[in-house]
Amino acid sequence: MGMAAKTGRGRVRLNVGGRVFETTADTLASAGRDTMLGAMLDASWNAGHDPDAEYFIDRDPACFAVLLDLLRTGTLHLPPGLPEPTLCREALYYGLLDRVRAARAGEFDGDRLRLAASVPGRAPGDGTAVRAAPDGGCCVAHGGAVRVYNWLLEERRPVYLDHAPVNDAAYLDAATLLVAARERPGNRRSDGGGGGGGGVAAFSALTGDLRHRFRVAHWRQPRSFTAGALELDASSNRVFASCKGRLNEYGVGVWDCATGEQADFFYEPPGCALGDADKLQWLDATSTLMVATMFPRTDASFLTLLDFRDDKSVVWSWTDAGTPASLEEKRAVHAVVLEDGRSVCVVNQYDDLGFLDLRKNAGGVRWSSRSKLAGKKKKVAAARGYEEETCYPKLAAHGGQLFASTNDTISVFSGPDHVLTSTLRGSGGGAICDFSIGGDRLFALHNEENVFDVWETPPPAII
Repeated sequence: MGMAAKTGRGRVRLNVGGRVFETTADTLASAGRDTMLGAMLDASWNAGHDPDAEYFIDRDPACFAVLLDLLRTGTLHLPPGLPEPTLCREALYYGLLDRVRAARAGEFDGDRLRLAASVPGRAPGDGTAVRAAPDGGCCVAHGGAVRVYNWLLEERRPVYLDHAPVNDAAYLDAATLLVAARERPGNRRSDGGGGGGGGVAAFSALTGDLRHRFRVAHWRQPRSFTAGALELDASSNRVFASCKGRLNEYGVGVWDCATGEQADFFYEPPGCALGDADKLQWLDATSTLMVATMFPRTDASFLTLLDFRDDKSVVWSWTDAGTPASLEEKRAVHAVVLEDGRSVCVVNQYDDLGFLDLRKNAGGVRWSSRSKLAGKKKKVAAARGYEEETCYPKLAAHGGQLFASTNDTISVFSGPDHVLTSTLRGSGGGAICDFSIGGDRLFALHNEENVFDVWETPPPAII
């Protein structure tokens, strides 16, 4: 039994930077034994604990007062004049940073999101992707660089790829960033050494340093390649990437995260566009990978479910190939498998939502028209001066809700019938070219100014 338990609700005196605080052992123990304050009263960490002693901690007393109030009440009150980065620095010292994050924003709810910040970008117009980090930070791909932000939205050292254009990024964990890059023209190396900057690599999200290159070998020969979309399977610790080689070696590469070595390669079968895929999504329920290669990247849109078990097979597929490619026709430009695992939602260039049943092969799209809504938004967009729309809509599913970007807004759909319940409109940075949900936040990257908006759910009201 820990000392905190022995002393019950006995008082504890702490002298922090010359200011004396009195609290109970139970309050400090509530921080958890893996924190400094919890360990201080835990017998297994501090066998010589004297319940009558005064502990001296040489830290900022103003920050400690806020953190002690957080332990007592579960709420965070930041007084005027105390910068949030200063509080977070002290929270990190005490091991309470996760508590501060949890109290600062509530559990993610698309219908209660509020605009928390707008962060100006660099080099307007070249942002291609934004990805949420599991700890509430994010990264933004700009040309041949990936700019990394912690959860306080302070910029860390960027990741540079020697001018190789970035196609995608993903967080292996809060400290490790995966980057997929295009091979530069003119590179003749085929040894997989990364001379052209293409492929997949892991970088430190804290320092920007290269940690590992994920190499591809075809018929036991290392090859250089262009990597497209990235995805992770946390349950089996695998990394997936769409890959384009030099000799029509197209498909999806698989690597083991523990060893960093190639574990598999699913070669592109006839009638399936895998190497050009712009989105991958791992489905835990069926242990399959959705591969989406969408118009206008290719002339037609392809959706495929791959099974990577021993017999490696295509278990479901859909394409709109064979229909007219005119913009007057509805073309699926993005896709997401819904969280029930039974259907996939697609969106066309006119912002209509469509649904496909994953339990039926070769089924048609059931379109849910939003033409009136889309028409109104396009008029608003034209009035704001960017009627020449360059950003196609994108989709995401999270917490039982469906999210779709349209021009400079994100629509939130709820319930089994996907009813429009909220609309998010942030900064005036132009149309949204990408958005990402993670770490209890939604990040939206605007095309014109490279501004990214940060949306979060406020904590529950105090009754």
